[in-house]
Amino acid sequence: MNVTIVGATGAVGIELIKLLKLREFPITSLTLLASERSAGKSIDTSLGKVIIKAFDIKHFEGQDIVFFATSGEHALKYASKAVEAGAVVIDNSSAFRLDPNVPLVVPEVNPQAIKSHKGIIANPNCSTIQMVVALYPLYQFSKIKRIIVSTYQAVSGAGQEALQELNQQLNDYVQGNELTVSTFTKQIALNVIPHIDVFQDNGYTKEEMKMVNETWKIFDDPNIRISANCVRVPVIRAHSEAINIETESKISESKARELLAKVDSIKVVDERVNAGYPTPIDASEQMETYVGRIREDISCDKGLSLWVVADQLWKGAALNAIQIAELLKN
Repeated sequence: MNVTIVGATGAVGIELIKLLKLREFPITSLTLLASERSAGKSIDTSLGKVIIKAFDIKHFEGQDIVFFATSGEHALKYASKAVEAGAVVIDNSSAFRLDPNVPLVVPEVNPQAIKSHKGIIANPNCSTIQMVVALYPLYQFSKIKRIIVSTYQAVSGAGQEALQELNQQLNDYVQGNELTVSTFTKQIALNVIPHIDVFQDNGYTKEEMKMVNETWKIFDDPNIRISANCVRVPVIRAHSEAINIETESKISESKARELLAKVDSIKVVDERVNAGYPTPIDASEQMETYVGRIREDISCDKGLSLWVVADQLWKGAALNAIQIAELLKN
């Protein structure tokens, strides 16, 4: 396949390049597009060193798949140009996720949705992806009536500047210097911030409502009652989630473990001993979604609680996008 990555030098673009090689995705040609300041630089890829080109829609000609790893505004402006050139666009931004004419795909959950694409396929939000991957085996056994989720989201999910701010604050703290805040609303080092994206009229943030609306669309079930609380934590990479669900029929903890363990893309780490559970460090640069702390909810007859961890740059972004491309290839 002829593949193009738009935003090749960004956090997700870099991981796309790495994962295309790791998953041995069949590539005839690879075009890497970025800003003018990155043009001319070379990047190691599965095809050897590839020179980055300045973004221009002329490079869409003859392409089979175009990954957009840029802002939503950029995708809204240019994704249609790639489709007009004959490519299928897999977009990592939020631009098309809730568009009724664009499938929102997590291959382990709703691969059939890809058949309805009209040239653009949306990649869901990182925190949504790992949650639905973990919940879908349970949902298949018994429909889920309610989801309460609290996320613990890594700083790298907010971009390179956010990572630099965390590192700078930690250095300043150790050296006894005053800590400065610019990227986040409050100090992130040695702190947690219960605020990701902008506040909505209902008091939830945009990030929290993404989890609600995207889960409804992916499961094709708007009857699930969902409440999310998204929190930024001073972790470098991989998001964690504490999830509580209520199902129509009771699922015992042993049955839940059995259902989850059957899924190749899920790794169950659930022992009631010290360190018998997954953490962000365990999930970093891993393709699986990790699940632990599985237990029946003592406050609800048909409830379960679980802990879910995944690399938000891999399964939460680049890996899921490549898995969508693999569906197209097949």
